[in-house]
Amino acid sequence: MAETRLVRARDGAVVATRVEVADTFVKRFFGLMGRASLAPGAALWLEPCADIHMMFMRFSIDVVFVDAQGVVLKVASEVRPWLGVAWCSGARAAIELEAGAAARAGVAQGDKLAREVIS
Repeated sequence: MAETRLVRARDGAVVATRVEVADTFVKRFFGLMGRASLAPGAALWLEPCADIHMMFMRFSIDVVFVDAQGVVLKVASEVRPWLGVAWCSGARAAIELEAGAAARAGVAQGDKLAREVIS
């Protein structure tokens, strides 16, 4: 089975080395709930999704909201477990990363992100 990574279009920088896609109601509903952590380099791509909540979460995350073309509309950093929420009007997908990963990768509003299949 091929793996998918997340890259920034302008320079090919790898934002996440392993992307899991949640594209059904059940996968989006459960998301990262119940997990102890999100592995370094991992991401969860929720689509369609314009808002997330942190109920039943055990750890903080970064959330990157993108439009249908993968252009970053908003980066929500260090969204806290249980209390946190994040949303972005016009977003097509939300990408959940380990806390601090968006800043380390230099992800910013206006960047274009894409899933890239690797073999």
